[in-house]
Amino acid sequence: MRILQLLGAASLLCMLSVSPAFAQASQMSFFLTSVGSGNGANLGGLTGADAHCQSLAAAVGAGSKTWRAYLSTTGSGGVNARDRIGSGPWQNVEGVVVADNIDVLHYENNLTKETVLNENGEMTNGRGDDPNMHDILTGSNLDGTAATDSDACNNWMSDADGTGSAAVGHFDRTGGGAHPNSWNSAHGSRGCSQANLQATGGNGYFYCFASN
Repeated sequence: MRILQLLGAASLLCMLSVSPAFAQASQMSFFLTSVGSGNGANLGGLTGADAHCQSLAAAVGAGSKTWRAYLSTTGSGGVNARDRIGSGPWQNVEGVVVADNIDVLHYENNLTKETVLNENGEMTNGRGDDPNMHDILTGSNLDGTAATDSDACNNWMSDADGTGSAAVGHFDRTGGGAHPNSWNSAHGSRGCSQANLQATGGNGYFYCFASN
């Protein structure tokens, strides 16, 4: 009986120790992935990318929301990233609102290196850090529509080395490209493999938004 009481007390203490972190994560409706697929821009399509968002969110106690990857696709049946992530508002794991709605998200948002946190509440390496990982996969134009000048790495199904391309943004709002300060459409990638993405300052990360 004494052993059962001790085990019960220990279990309660464990629950109390993790509850604040899980409670904090439950308010989260936006994050940058802490890990990519490991296969460059091959995310298993939108379905695989959404599942990755859902899995990462669930691991920190935010799995009750419906999570969508901020990614566009091209061609027949193409999808705009802006049309698949809900209407907002969105906030990071610390409760900081990054955008109130779709229009604010694409024009006057609060996305910075300090506010674009991953699901664990951590900052990600940006320009000036080693290694630089600020290129974020989006396949999108500045307004969140699909970037038709690339194939979004075969709509997120390709990790071909030196072949294909996808639009990337700079979460830290600095760097090179046609729109260096853009969080979602700075420039195109130089291929679709993990090595290609890493060579130009990325690591296969992408944004996740709660759509509900």
